[in-house]
Amino acid sequence: MNADRAITVTPILVADLHVEGEVMPVCVHVIDHPDGRVLVDTGMTKMHPAVVAAFDPHLYPLSESDFDVAGIDFVVNTHLHADHCGGNHLFAGRPIYVQRRELDDAHSEEDYTIREWVDAPGLQYVPVDGELELLPGIRLVPAPGHTPGSQIVVVETGGRPVVICGDTAVWFGELDEPRTEGQRQIRALDPEKVWLAHVHEPWRPGATRTESQGRDDARDGATAG
Repeated sequence: MNADRAITVTPILVADLHVEGEVMPVCVHVIDHPDGRVLVDTGMTKMHPAVVAAFDPHLYPLSESDFDVAGIDFVVNTHLHADHCGGNHLFAGRPIYVQRRELDDAHSEEDYTIREWVDAPGLQYVPVDGELELLPGIRLVPAPGHTPGSQIVVVETGGRPVVICGDTAVWFGELDEPRTEGQRQIRALDPEKVWLAHVHEPWRPGATRTESQGRDDARDGATAG
């Protein structure tokens, strides 16, 4: 079987946030693999006063969309900010992979996340220390920067890898000119493309910017969590 057909990545829009007068999407990503279906981040499924005050979001939750929640075998949280873990409760009883540092920080630091979303009943976190091969061709790799415990997902299909980076980069300019350890790790992988959580289209090395992507880049410093 052709490797490129064996592992595919599909973005799903789960929310729109309002940041500095602009609409910033929140996307999660599904990896279809011959050995299982992986969901990277879970978005949000309900409002919370802290999120409403910060981002005035419009939600398209997985629980209310045409999405096979029961068909997910593994969940990965790139990090545990509220807009990335608010649907974790939908996957009680299934393994949720997160870096141990990230899980510890979510439990110990004030105003880090919405803790009741992290600790929803029945969740089964698998703390990860460093790199982990989740499935053949799918690696979890620590990527400190956005948070100390952030991780990326590296999908290898035989050619150049595809990366799902969460918020390791929030806009394309952070990959064009990487500054954090995590951003430099992504560039060192020489990826074919990188899926970001808050941009609809993937970043590609050397690609010409579209007008809308230019506006995304112009939100210098507008991080969403």
